[in-house]
Amino acid sequence: MHFVFATAITALPCFIAAAPQHVKRGGTAIPLTKRSSLVNPDKSVNFEVLNSHIESTRAEILRGFDSFEENTGVSHLSAVKRTRKQRASGGLLLDPFNIGTNLWSGTVSVGTPPLIYTVMFDTGSSDFILPGIACDASCDGHTLYDPASSLTSVNLGEPFVAEFEGGDSAFGQGHTDNVTIVGLTATDQTLGVASHYSHGFQLEQFPPDGLMGMGFQSISLYHQSPVFQTFVAQGQTDEPVFAFNFAGPRPELYLGGTNPNMYTGDFTYAQVTERGHWQVNMDSVVVNGVVVLANVDSIIDTGSHLIHGLPEDVATFYEAIGATPTPINPRFYSFPCADFPSVSFTFGGTSFLISAETFIIHIDHLDCFGAIIAGDVPFWVLGTVFLSNVYSVFDVANARVGFATLA
Repeated sequence: MHFVFATAITALPCFIAAAPQHVKRGGTAIPLTKRSSLVNPDKSVNFEVLNSHIESTRAEILRGFDSFEENTGVSHLSAVKRTRKQRASGGLLLDPFNIGTNLWSGTVSVGTPPLIYTVMFDTGSSDFILPGIACDASCDGHTLYDPASSLTSVNLGEPFVAEFEGGDSAFGQGHTDNVTIVGLTATDQTLGVASHYSHGFQLEQFPPDGLMGMGFQSISLYHQSPVFQTFVAQGQTDEPVFAFNFAGPRPELYLGGTNPNMYTGDFTYAQVTERGHWQVNMDSVVVNGVVVLANVDSIIDTGSHLIHGLPEDVATFYEAIGATPTPINPRFYSFPCADFPSVSFTFGGTSFLISAETFIIHIDHLDCFGAIIAGDVPFWVLGTVFLSNVYSVFDVANARVGFATLA
């Protein structure tokens, strides 16, 4: 993957625009909406979509490894476990944003005067990208960002090109502008304005207009501050944390704190082991009260839906419940629905149960398909299948992720 972006600007035009003022607000909630396409209209499993989900998650992680090395000058520790030869295996590597299964999105506004866009809030990446007014037909159906219509937009004078294995790419110009999410404003925020969207960003695959990464700066393609970190640096939040609730009738992203109406009890925290992705150690995977896996390296990824595990780990997990690989794709496993086990993940000594409703992605007669699949990255990826069972908080300042019981 090749990426070019300006890291310094010597002189910028001056605009008359009021700087945002910090107001004590105790946290701000952004409602989330969901789009699901895991099954076909006849209720059968859409293996094409599921396979795309595996490859897109893999691509996103590997892109983060590349950005981490480019930005820090050292290889990501998890990437060391995986050679380039291994990365190239497994067929065509799809676009990292081709994740049309169970996308969660919300609204933001950009520019002066502001225009509203829908974006996916993704803790598995760190950059903000929108389709531009000069975009070709690949952006059809999306709300387009027009830099000329914003008094606070600045063209950085450098193109960005994000290339992905398989030959697909997204490209355009780097800009800065004001970005607002429910009263919080980041001034001079770096964003990529696309003149071409890769296949995975196109409307039929990706209904939101753009993507807002919420990982750490070290995996940013731009090597610039992600939007939430800009909020923190500019004094827009009372606390340097954000939280997600993916369950119930009011799913939301909460910025600058936690919503006490969404959880009960105390948080259990897991420390980030590498500031890039939200990478933490999971104490154990427990099946019917028995630990089947321990000390599991994992990342917490709101941009992924399924739970991706190392193939040998996933085989061990499903062996404990009597499941077998599906004949259509051995990455997926099925088991008798009548034998659904008790499954929980443990962090910091606290176990969090995964409900049957979230774990079972499809029922075929008497067989159920599980949401834990054999992935192709050197750690587990815990997507919204897990996160729908907990209230999760991401603490930027202390580099840790916390989980609490849903209210």
